[in-house]
Amino acid sequence: MVTTDSHHNRRVYPNLAEQMTVNGINQLWVADITYIRLEAEFVYLAVVIDAFSRRVIGWALDRRVEDELTLAALRMARELRHPPAGWVHHSDRGSQYASGDYTDLLKAHGCEISMSHKSSPWENAGCESWMKTLKYEEVYRQEYRDLAEARASLACFIEKVYNQKRLHSALGYLPPVEFEQGLSHPAAAGAGS
Repeated sequence: MVTTDSHHNRRVYPNLAEQMTVNGINQLWVADITYIRLEAEFVYLAVVIDAFSRRVIGWALDRRVEDELTLAALRMARELRHPPAGWVHHSDRGSQYASGDYTDLLKAHGCEISMSHKSSPWENAGCESWMKTLKYEEVYRQEYRDLAEARASLACFIEKVYNQKRLHSALGYLPPVEFEQGLSHPAAAGAGS
């Protein structure tokens, strides 16, 4: 099932992420969409992840893969983080990420917009890796009856398991939230580099 429609006439932005050295939170956010099978339908999940801490900072689940799905995930991330001007948001070239509403919201908050090159899913490896983790550690182990059940289960996985308990070797074997909390300590500053 395809979640990316890159055949549109909206502006496509250059890939800024490929040249970045990320050494702190709120420097690079990565975003993507995946589908999830329910008992009788498919639904779509949009996520926004802080590339440095690997923390999911925004997400939205809905029946339609339209602009409002990605906007809801972005709004959640903005409400949580309030990044300083100059942060970079990286995604694929999908129509949802290239929409005027989405790019205008990013620009209004001082964001630099970055998009992968055409047909280059590996350029958003941070999100692709997270999607694989989500599928193997949560989605493939469940049989969601409906949207409400999927939303509740995914909220628990994202907020309570992945962000607060799942250990990452690149984070010094800490979960994302704990890693972020330790960033003010000198010993944690080098982890994740």
